[in-house]
Amino acid sequence: MAAETDDSLDTLRGYAFAVAYRMLGSVTDAEDIVQEGLLRMHQAEASGERIESRRAYLSTVVTRLAIDELRSARARRESYVGEWLPEPVVEASADPGPAERAEMADSLSVAVMVLLESLSPEQRAAFLLRDVFGYPYEEVAEIIDKSEPATRQLTARARKAVEARRPRFEASRERREQLADRFFAAAFEGEVDRLEELLAADVQLHGDGGGNVPAIARPLQGADRVARALGKWGQVGRSVDATARRVEVNGQPGALLLDGEGRIISAMALEIVDGRIEAVYSIVNPEKISHLGEVGDLRSMIRNRRR
Repeated sequence: MAAETDDSLDTLRGYAFAVAYRMLGSVTDAEDIVQEGLLRMHQAEASGERIESRRAYLSTVVTRLAIDELRSARARRESYVGEWLPEPVVEASADPGPAERAEMADSLSVAVMVLLESLSPEQRAAFLLRDVFGYPYEEVAEIIDKSEPATRQLTARARKAVEARRPRFEASRERREQLADRFFAAAFEGEVDRLEELLAADVQLHGDGGGNVPAIARPLQGADRVARALGKWGQVGRSVDATARRVEVNGQPGALLLDGEGRIISAMALEIVDGRIEAVYSIVNPEKISHLGEVGDLRSMIRNRRR
């Protein structure tokens, strides 16, 4: 593992959140686990326990708590209404610092977070600790309470599963942002033809309403279908004076969609590859965006527009 350069509470908290969020895909659950981890660390220190590395200690506690949480969350995820997407993080709030490696940024994307859902809790932990956070196998084995050979096997299987479906992202940040600006402008104007030009032929549109608000029941695929759907969304948005605030969502170009009073109605993230938009993720479940600010009433907006 890379040498620790800052052992301050804020840095430790940020690092622990980066681990917990990637494990769980939930901002609120990750924050709860980090708080519990910090409490246990302080209690251990207060009792006279000698902690050689506070970061390693906290990572161990947080990872084990996250594994337990994932096991209990399996049934909830299986009964989830519609497609499950992670709670969005805006800008770089789930990364420990500005010097993170490319793998750190990629592992935060919505696409990879969804991929991680297919792994067992132990596989997810082994993969993240080893391939994203750079822990040596012997430390990963100790954290997840497995033998080193078993840990290597878990990591290899997880890595194979992730690499087989890991998306490739546009390397140029400037090109990503320019394309995203054009996309959101065309979407809000309802310009289907312009939208279709920006989309990859096999683009996918994903939506997560959790059964709480209207959302597409399953992903839409194909430039024509997705462009028409986005064009209709744009018409609804214009009719209720909605606006888009451009931000990074899970490390990728995105936007927060706001109602006429500035309340959040959706967080959207784009997956851009080779100058085309490969996927659009729209998270409208109020329970998943409430940590970003006051949430608007999407049902009422749609109902009032139809009158």
